[in-house]
Amino acid sequence: MSDHTSHKLWGGRFAVPTAAALDALNRSIGTDYRLWPFDINLSQAWAVALWGAGVLTLDESKKIERGLAAVGQKLLAGANPLPSDEDVHTMIDRMLHEEVGDVASKLHTGRSRNDQVATATRLWSMDACSKLDAATRSLQQVMLDQASTLEDALMPAYTHMQRAQPVSAAHWMLSHFWPLERDRARIASASRAAAAVRFQFHVCFSRAASASLPYRRTASMPSAIAISSPSFCSS
Repeated sequence: MSDHTSHKLWGGRFAVPTAAALDALNRSIGTDYRLWPFDINLSQAWAVALWGAGVLTLDESKKIERGLAAVGQKLLAGANPLPSDEDVHTMIDRMLHEEVGDVASKLHTGRSRNDQVATATRLWSMDACSKLDAATRSLQQVMLDQASTLEDALMPAYTHMQRAQPVSAAHWMLSHFWPLERDRARIASASRAAAAVRFQFHVCFSRAASASLPYRRTASMPSAIAISSPSFCSS
């Protein structure tokens, strides 16, 4: 029995299904499901790039874009993965085929699964950094507001685990403000490392659009950097 109709990433030529233990080991959808909004957006952008490169007709590109939007609406409404959906990318691919038919297979042209996963992960990371920074900034504002009410309140400071000179409670409150500011700098650094995808894939799309094929040798390096970027991985 072939796994072709399940849209699994590999195993289409197997005569029998893979072992349940292997399927459980290879299944990551419980972790990467959160990437679906970003996978939808990047795939829509790729459909436009493939039209610019002459691989898709305008009608095909728009059909895929609409199909991806419909898939996104179903996921937003709570669509559940099937047992054959080993990751969110496989799930979206299956649902897109259900929406638009075989033209969905053209979306794979010139793009590896590594490209897809790395880009979705970077976009998710950028969004997570933005939300985390906003939440941290909100906490800092609460600290500032609270400190303004504690200027005249005195409390003992400590040194070497012993009580020392009295300080304003506002001084103590703001001592927690500045470490959070350093944390925001680290968050911003991680976001910048992830945001390198904006430039790298803009180069890929621009070169793809000017070529007769979806990619050329000169356009492959930015995607390779985006996949294996040590600065992003270390962040």
